[in-house]
Amino acid sequence: MLDNLRNQSSFQPDEEEPQDFVQPEKPKKPPKPRRSFDQVTGTNAKQRLVLAVMLLVMVCLLGVILLVVTGKIVLPFL
Repeated sequence: MLDNLRNQSSFQPDEEEPQDFVQPEKPKKPPKPRRSFDQVTGTNAKQRLVLAVMLLVMVCLLGVILLVVTGKIVLPFL
């Protein structure tokens, strides 16, 4: 009884899967072309530099304003 059970449960890699379980291969989609930042925004190098400098100034100003409001630093003329 146990010998028969052992034979039934043994893995046999030589056998192929029945055709019912084989899934058809899906066609591969072509990869989307990558777009650079200047293509997305439509800007050239000088315009991107100006945007980066403006962003830097805004972050610095907001940081200083936050420090003044919270009282971590005190401006000399106040």
